[in-house]
Amino acid sequence: MALTGNQMDQFEAAMPRLKAVAYRLLGSASDAEDAVQDTFLRWQAADIDRIEVPEAWLTKVLTNVCLNELTSARARRETYVGQWLPEPLLPGDPMLGPADTAEQRESVSFAVLTLMERLTPDERVVYVLREAFAYPHGKIAEILDITESASQQLFHRAKKHIAAGRARTGIDEAAARRIVEEFLTAATSGRTEPLVRLLTSDAIAIGDGGGKVPARAKAFEGAAAVATFMRSLFTPNQAARRLIGGTAEIHVSSANGLPALVVLVDDRVIGVICLEFTPDGIAAFRSQVNPDKLERATRQWAATDHGDPLFRIHQNM
Repeated sequence: MALTGNQMDQFEAAMPRLKAVAYRLLGSASDAEDAVQDTFLRWQAADIDRIEVPEAWLTKVLTNVCLNELTSARARRETYVGQWLPEPLLPGDPMLGPADTAEQRESVSFAVLTLMERLTPDERVVYVLREAFAYPHGKIAEILDITESASQQLFHRAKKHIAAGRARTGIDEAAARRIVEEFLTAATSGRTEPLVRLLTSDAIAIGDGGGKVPARAKAFEGAAAVATFMRSLFTPNQAARRLIGGTAEIHVSSANGLPALVVLVDDRVIGVICLEFTPDGIAAFRSQVNPDKLERATRQWAATDHGDPLFRIHQNM
């Protein structure tokens, strides 16, 4: 069915929010795009004149599409090679969505998106709609066809799970960026001791290669192990030269709203390393190196001038 101009305008007005919701629910920008496209096809086929509140209808349809995807994604991730991490979003990506409150900013962070993998699909929906988009429980209950009390209970459980696995934060963006720069200086010094001083005692390092790029299946744990790994990662050596296949340029930027290192070879993003901070130091490194999850980041990076890199790792060093 052909849509009128007004009906197209209604969908396009809702599309940025739909994409931001879908990304938080799925942790994948490409899957979020597919979910929004599926929602559009259902909007196109609907008797729109009978829809009283288009925004509510679209959100309900999108949520159902994402719930189906979450169920199948769980099965796929049982056979996923190595660690699974979200697809990173670089500065300016509209899928980042609202960022006015600390809760909204945290809801799209790598740390929280990874923790949300532990939630049931319904818990994840309630958490995202309530925490990131301030939906009242009454509306969430209508979307999920549950009672308002059930929505509140799901939210309480989801928050408890997220809080239990999240490191304490308490550091502003400027300080975080300074620590990232200090980390890169220490990591490229060839010495382990300066790195250890920047880390928490229980620091971890996780990488997602998706079976396409070498990445350790089990996380590195503890300051000494993480520091040793990071030193080897940023110190030119034969293994690194084979892996990167060119001059790697390292920029300090942000991903999913928090400071990160973006690694490029020949203008292609080959890695995004998100750092998680606490008042005691860097608590986690989450590195996305799966090329399938970096295509959007490469496009986003190319669209903006980022200046000179902070560091280069040369193939012939």
